[in-house]
Amino acid sequence: MLEKKYSFYETFLKNPWSYVTGAVLLTILALALVIVTGGIWGVTGPFAMWGGKVLSWLGVSTETLQKIGADASKFAFWKNQPSITNLAIIIGALISTLLAAQFKIKKIKSIKNVIAAIIGGLLMGIGARLAFGCNIGSLFSGLPAFSFHAWVFWILLFAGAFVGSKLLVKFFL
Repeated sequence: MLEKKYSFYETFLKNPWSYVTGAVLLTILALALVIVTGGIWGVTGPFAMWGGKVLSWLGVSTETLQKIGADASKFAFWKNQPSITNLAIIIGALISTLLAAQFKIKKIKSIKNVIAAIIGGLLMGIGARLAFGCNIGSLFSGLPAFSFHAWVFWILLFAGAFVGSKLLVKFFL
């Protein structure tokens, strides 16, 4: 049987990579980030800062945001390594989607989907702030360091995903 030969484009940009390939590349990139910047990979902290900055532009006092680590008065986007990393992830995801010819603007199926997405996003954001990090900072960076909080986070992450999926099916699908 003849095996189909794929071009470089199909192999690396169009076709999905295996989970092992993704895990190895993710590990290499996370290690490179630590070596280059001296800091771990964090995602949610900058989002709180971005939100605080937008609120301050709208005239809302952001002094109370200092309690959750989002002091917008001292925030400078281009001097904040996690913000630049987040921007690179967003741009990289867009480029990957475009190169794989997978970018589509889809029609919203129902208002229930919009409500589910908004509630889910808000709950994830609140949970990430309460846990002082998301799955990247609290789990991906914590497990290799044998941090107890990462193991607790891992267990509760699966419990939350289970409960959330049941609620999603019951009320929104």
